[in-house]
Amino acid sequence: MANSIEQRKSQHIQITLNEKVTGESISTGLEKLVFVHNALPEIDFDEISIKTKFLGFECQTPFLISSMTGGTGLAEAINRNLAIAAEERGWALALGSTRALLDSDGHASSFQVREYAPSVPIIANLGAVQLNFGYGVEECRRIIEMTDADMLVLHLNSIQEVIQDNGDTNFKGLLKKIEQLCKTLEVPVGVKEVGWGIDDQTAKKLVDAGVAFIDVAGAGGTSWSQVEKFRSNDPIRRAAAEAFSEWGIPTVESIRLVRGEIGERPLIASGGMQTGLDGAKVIALGADLVGFGRSILKEATQSVEDVVEVMKVREMELRMSMFGIGAATIQELKDTPRLKGK
Repeated sequence: MANSIEQRKSQHIQITLNEKVTGESISTGLEKLVFVHNALPEIDFDEISIKTKFLGFECQTPFLISSMTGGTGLAEAINRNLAIAAEERGWALALGSTRALLDSDGHASSFQVREYAPSVPIIANLGAVQLNFGYGVEECRRIIEMTDADMLVLHLNSIQEVIQDNGDTNFKGLLKKIEQLCKTLEVPVGVKEVGWGIDDQTAKKLVDAGVAFIDVAGAGGTSWSQVEKFRSNDPIRRAAAEAFSEWGIPTVESIRLVRGEIGERPLIASGGMQTGLDGAKVIALGADLVGFGRSILKEATQSVEDVVEVMKVREMELRMSMFGIGAATIQELKDTPRLKGK
């Protein structure tokens, strides 16, 4: 089991880096949104603050490194580079699925990056479906203890599990188990998709169950049915995956649906984020944090310096967006009336 998980994680990295894993026509919807330029912003660019708060944490930026990997040799270097860069720039850090952490000691260090990122929020990650396969409160406690994470996010990946060889597809009764975990675990528990978005009805069920935050992870970025298509040895699943390359709720639509149901509950926007301008748009839509994943993965395989450079560009793009509309703080960006549909 441990070796098969390690092999799968390594393949995921290589496929995501080297293959086309996005749909042809589906998009995040961000290209349909524009800011109305403010030619006289009446603020000093050097005084713009991108600091924010998330679940009680003081964050230097509203940016998050989305859950990507762990449990392989290559993942150790990737996560170390990401953690060091996150600490330097003040980005929150989400780990890849920690199932491998409990199944094997082989690459535990790929998840244990707190020493490199002592001050930023770290979010541990586990597939929600694993609550139907022997994982419960005690296992989640172990994950938090072993990673020294500040919170846990459960990922929802139903379509991926179907295409994945030997995937876990019993999603029956998960909501009650999520509710019990939220009541019992000592740290905040959130829920995220992996690239197909979350709708309003699901969001309401989740917050009613006690979920502390939701990451929409909408469609328009990486499609995990496409990723698993490249791995699968089953011709039926490979063929079926093609029909789902355009599947999902676009990120913009998912943000609107979820924000309308969860009130002031924290919302993370991820799924196809490419620039700090994208980040500014989704914050203006109602997001509290913005998750970047595959768009920084290549740099993470290279060096800390390469990751930091990309982070600086994203931050500059965010500040320029705020300057362009006259928003001096993240709260002013959230309140702006200058985001319009084309």
